[in-house]
Amino acid sequence: MPKRYLGQYYLLDPAILTRIIDAAQITPHDLVVEIGPGPGRLTGLLSERAGKVIAIELDDRLYERLKTTFDACQNIDLVHGDALDFPYSELPAFKVVSNIPYYITTPIIFTLLKKARNLKSMTLTVQKEVGERIVAKPGGKTYGVLSLMVQYFGKTTFQFSISRKAFRPIPKVDSAVITIESYDKPPVHIADKELFFSIIRTAFSQRRKMLLNALRSLHHDSRKFCEMAGIDPQRRPETLDMEEFARLADVLFNDRQQH
Repeated sequence: MPKRYLGQYYLLDPAILTRIIDAAQITPHDLVVEIGPGPGRLTGLLSERAGKVIAIELDDRLYERLKTTFDACQNIDLVHGDALDFPYSELPAFKVVSNIPYYITTPIIFTLLKKARNLKSMTLTVQKEVGERIVAKPGGKTYGVLSLMVQYFGKTTFQFSISRKAFRPIPKVDSAVITIESYDKPPVHIADKELFFSIIRTAFSQRRKMLLNALRSLHHDSRKFCEMAGIDPQRRPETLDMEEFARLADVLFNDRQQH
């Protein structure tokens, strides 16, 4: 019986699982990490395409069942533990393919993006709303902190939607498959990455306000601060692209260096 508190909603349709693997472009040369394999349907299909699969399962009961299921499978390594604590930095080049438990989607994504230096890509089944936010472009209601922070690390693609009816038990929301391909270097150059992220979070904490008002806590003269970056202070945060946020970050960084 799936444990809802662990976000266990199982996707069992082999046609959909195959589409996920196709989207990830898995080859026999790939090392693949799967987070939360559940009953192992995706795990088995991945093992047929990949060179090696590392499947990380937290649930004691499922882990024991997976050990029995894949006992004779030479290219599957089962890990019993919390995916948030796994030493991804020790792995060679790898891809992640996973139906991530809903409740740890964002922590898992950022753990991987920040700590896994050899991560090539992630192909993830997530809540559809979360997927739309991750791939969103400037100007829409779904564009915000999550969009910018993920897109700083990798190229995002919305692959396809999955009806909630495809899962057991049936969740309250539809899902989507997205891909995040890691950049060799970020798409913008910034002097202080943490300041860059701080400006984004501050701006979107009051996304309905003009930048003039939303950024007042960061600079005593937010109008001048914006104008020095070549940005109209009357614009709203959701209209700015990543390069414009980078300009704001560098202007603020230089200003603080001088005072």
